[in-house]
Amino acid sequence: MKKIIPSIISAVSMMLMVNHLSHGQELFGINNTSIEEETIIPSYQFEYIPDFTYAEVAGRIKAMDTEMSFELNDRIFSFINYFTVRNREYTKMVLKRKDIFFPLFEETLAHHDMPDDIKFLAIIESGLNPRARSRVGAMGLWQFMPATGRMYNLEVNRDIDDRMDPELATEAAAKYLKSLYRMFGNWEVALAAYNCGPGNVRKAIRRSGGKTTFWGIYDYLPRETRSYVPQFQAMMYVLRYAEEHNFILENPTYPIVYEKVIFNQELDLEQLATMASICIEDLEELNPSIQNRLLPSSHQHFALRIPKNKAFQITEEKEYYASAVKLSPERIAELRTASAPVAPVSVKASVPNNAERIAYKVKSGDVLGSIAQRHGTTVTNIKSWNNLSSNTIKVGQILHIYSNRAPSSNTLADNNSQSGDNPRYYTVQPGDSLWLISKKLNGVTVDQIKRLNNLNTNSIKPGQKLIIG
Repeated sequence: MKKIIPSIISAVSMMLMVNHLSHGQELFGINNTSIEEETIIPSYQFEYIPDFTYAEVAGRIKAMDTEMSFELNDRIFSFINYFTVRNREYTKMVLKRKDIFFPLFEETLAHHDMPDDIKFLAIIESGLNPRARSRVGAMGLWQFMPATGRMYNLEVNRDIDDRMDPELATEAAAKYLKSLYRMFGNWEVALAAYNCGPGNVRKAIRRSGGKTTFWGIYDYLPRETRSYVPQFQAMMYVLRYAEEHNFILENPTYPIVYEKVIFNQELDLEQLATMASICIEDLEELNPSIQNRLLPSSHQHFALRIPKNKAFQITEEKEYYASAVKLSPERIAELRTASAPVAPVSVKASVPNNAERIAYKVKSGDVLGSIAQRHGTTVTNIKSWNNLSSNTIKVGQILHIYSNRAPSSNTLADNNSQSGDNPRYYTVQPGDSLWLISKKLNGVTVDQIKRLNNLNTNSIKPGQKLIIG
């Protein structure tokens, strides 16, 4: 039976009933005996999930060009079903991210003369998220624990975590996996050892009576590892045959093209971003190992990745930028404090004299910055009055605000109007970036601006009008 998942169903104020079944598809009709002039047909959008059989998957796997041993069994087939039917969102997520990291993986694996398919292991480890953190403290694309990372020169301090550097971590993962392969002589077993440690694999080999293949020692491995290798093999199949399972991305994610610039000194990323009109989020995405938006003296020879369209300008005037973005002890303390977890506010902000207490209901598109501006107060005050520890608010949430003046009529529609009736706009100025705009509009984040304007990238142009609330 073909599987179809409804993604959007239009609201229709009349009873729907199933009036026909054809080829496994549910067709919805309307009881329209009381409608004389026009029938309103609801609009449906479906995500079609192609049917597949064990034999079809086995045939596709047999046709795969791979250096890894791979023979289909029920365990692998169940994970193929999981990634193509039950958890399609996860597969879509990694499909969007793969073009950012796979070229790096492929180049590194080729350099070490290792099977290209090992690149799929990072999907199982981290979902291709360079900032992924496990419950036991493993970090990065390849989920290195601190001790193992140090074995491969991945340094960790309060400001830099090399485990989150895609290039350094991928090089370390290749070396570690290659050493495990030399140890066990089998790539599947090497992957198992990467997950549970070589000691557990040796124990499984002894308990199995000396068997040396993954499926030979399968029953003696830790439970997580028994799923780990089959998931990896399932992903080898799924990404090769994504189109056959109707994984077609409408909005793929493209990597930020960058060049490396070495400043040979400590560096303040926020100041650099402001001076060079670079979105700070872009700098953070390109340099995920930098933790507090500062480059400490321990890494002063760090090659900072800069968006290519800004790299030439910075390189040409590097001395000017270097002199302006030096770090003082006070600035280092400020950046580290800003990135530290913030404790909940314990002291209420003072209430203005003769102020009226307003119960404000959050509408779609609202952010604390726009609400504060409308009521003549600050984001800090609103957060304090409502015991908020972050800028996150939800539609329908009630905020208590003390104000001496009525809400501005020239910014947003009043609280009783429909959301979106009178949006507030910002006109992009030369040199603006989404990050700079978010700083001008206290309480409005880059993600909120992108969401309000349906932006898929951080690119904006002078004169462009952005909805900001």
